[in-house]
Amino acid sequence: MVDAHERFVPSGPLRIWTERAGDPGLPAVLMIMGSAAQGISCPDALVGRLVERGVQVIRFDHRDTGRSSVVDFDAHPYTIGDMARDCLAVLDGYGLAAAHVAGASLGGVIAQWLGVHAPDRVRSLTVMSSTPMGRDPRPATTRAQAGLPPDPDDLPPPAPAFLAHLAAGLPPGGESDVALFKVFNGPVRPYDEQAARAMLELALSRATDPAAAANHDRAAYVDTPDLHAPLSSITAPATIVHGDQDPVFPLRHGQALAAAIPGAVLQIVPGMGHVLTSPGLPEEVADLIRL
Repeated sequence: MVDAHERFVPSGPLRIWTERAGDPGLPAVLMIMGSAAQGISCPDALVGRLVERGVQVIRFDHRDTGRSSVVDFDAHPYTIGDMARDCLAVLDGYGLAAAHVAGASLGGVIAQWLGVHAPDRVRSLTVMSSTPMGRDPRPATTRAQAGLPPDPDDLPPPAPAFLAHLAAGLPPGGESDVALFKVFNGPVRPYDEQAARAMLELALSRATDPAAAANHDRAAYVDTPDLHAPLSSITAPATIVHGDQDPVFPLRHGQALAAAIPGAVLQIVPGMGHVLTSPGLPEEVADLIRL
């Protein structure tokens, strides 16, 4: 890992943990991780490869994860837009007018929000393992059970292996999370269980309140008008990176996202699932991030 320096930055009343690697005088890449994921879930190997490509890299803990502030969601509910404004606060904290923005999963939805609502802050946009902003994240079966009408533009539901893991009702943490990441990894590429376990153990050790990360799922279900702004308004050069074995958002999600953003380039990664837990995959994906 290249030399990195930690810093807390303010986002309104919150404190956001951040880490910067690389030369501060170079263009910046802001890495936005997924639901319940700390900044350290962005692999060191990916950060190192980006630094080799000639940029500085900033990763950070979302609110309610890692060392960032914990929020009482019942008293102070927040939205995806609020999480996006945390990203802008990180850029402000480093004095950056704009950055290359790369987001994974829920972080990819946040990245889309930035591309739509803060275009002057986004030099380029890379969305990884994600789905179009503003879509109801619940599959058709779940909406039917809730008495909601079907969506004529339904995208495929998660893979059976992922749904089965959820149905098992295992408590989060420990071996359950290691098993979940094996499902996330997908069945084709080898699963680096040792690396995944080390990351998960580190995340647990540095979390102020591990249970608070579940608030991200609650935020993802808060439907706000800003989420329905057309993706066709994105002007930043965009790349969509998606694995053909993604068990959470099957490939059609990435294809739909690429079709919705003008000029977007779709990079399909053979054998990739929803996470970067295969040997060599972090570097491979780092080379696809738009700079």
